[in-house]
Amino acid sequence: MDVIVAANRAELTAARAALGVGGGGHAAEAEPRPGVAPGTLALVPTMGALHEGHRSLIRLAREHAEHVAVSIFVNPLQFGPTEDFSRYPRTLETDLEVCAAEGVALVFAPPAAEMYLPDRQVGVSAGTMGTIVEGAFRPGHFDGVLTVVLKLLNLVRPDTAVFGRKDAQQLAMIRRMVADLDVPVEIVGGATVREPDGLALSSRNRYLTPADRATALALSAALNAGARHERAPDVRRAAQAVLDAATRADPPLLPDYLTLADPATFAPVADDHRGEAVLAVAARVGATRLIDNVVLTLAP
Repeated sequence: MDVIVAANRAELTAARAALGVGGGGHAAEAEPRPGVAPGTLALVPTMGALHEGHRSLIRLAREHAEHVAVSIFVNPLQFGPTEDFSRYPRTLETDLEVCAAEGVALVFAPPAAEMYLPDRQVGVSAGTMGTIVEGAFRPGHFDGVLTVVLKLLNLVRPDTAVFGRKDAQQLAMIRRMVADLDVPVEIVGGATVREPDGLALSSRNRYLTPADRATALALSAALNAGARHERAPDVRRAAQAVLDAATRADPPLLPDYLTLADPATFAPVADDHRGEAVLAVAARVGATRLIDNVVLTLAP
């Protein structure tokens, strides 16, 4: 089946009907997959510039539903006034080719005017959790993320939505929003995909010069150094040492934060914490800001 591309609500409604999702008719696959309920839909929300990380999320989505939808929308609400909204890569034609190759049934690629009224007043507040860690460096960012995610869930109406674990705080906040607001959707997290040198895949990696990239490898190196330990103080100390060394590189790494946090709340864990924790880092190299994380199991 060819990819159906929808740019507005009417086209999206027609696409859902053509696929037979959400009740009514059923456009069954030629070979139904075991364990996948017919007429189900999984959504992979993206901002486009699709790479292997997005492909992995699409493949994961296919394990949870008969049909996969991908949204492609560069959301202006989640960019601050000094961030890279205007230069964020927009590669729709190439993205559609990726979706076709991965068996995506529906692509929802709306313009901003379709997503937001010119006098928009109501949005989602991320609450206290949206003001810490990543939120402390990007005020209002998570309000914008949660607002657009809720709108996409309401418009596409998937049974399942798949997000990458590379944006660990974002994933935690989406799960909290779905729980707090009783949104009828299953949220699934997909593993971080890395390039051969260890750098987490990101649409922003294309901004890195070769020298930038060499410095940027300190993010994954710091996480790996921390992951060799089981006690919280040792994890922090080992990871911080790698970041400190990278601040003396050329070009230098400019860290925003390194935190060892609770995976559900992103509050910092105590030195005697036992169980899962997220070691997360954000830093700038040249004009590019990157984030990364790893989930650890701590034992005091």
